Amino acid sequence: MLPRVKHYPISVELYHIMAERGTFAPDDRVELIDGEIIEMSPIGSRHARVVDFLNDFLARRIDANYIVRIQNPIVVGDLSEPQPDIAVVARREDFYRDGHPTGKDVALVIEVCDST
Repeated sequence: MLPRVKHYPISVELYHIMAERGTFAPDDRVELIDGEIIEMSPIGSRHARVVDFLNDFLARRIDANYIVRIQNPIVVGDLSEPQPDIAVVARREDFYRDGHPTGKDVALVIEVCDST
């Protein structure tokens, strides 16, 4: 019988501290999901094309009270800071200068999937 491995989730706060202290290389593509640091897949040309198309489509159609964010973090609770391909969030004068949008700010999230 294999021993049980205890899981210690990482909070968004600790994730930020780790990033500030250089735990991740500048070119590392990681995000925090349910307390786990997950390596993100590389972005292929088909994936990028769909994200660009959706960005253009949404930016022309959304209300002026919202903005379209591309592959930028949103905070979802204490244990997740995903970087969705598209997030439509409430417009703020400071454009989230002091922190990423949270669940209450988010109107729409889109994650583009591409199989090869």
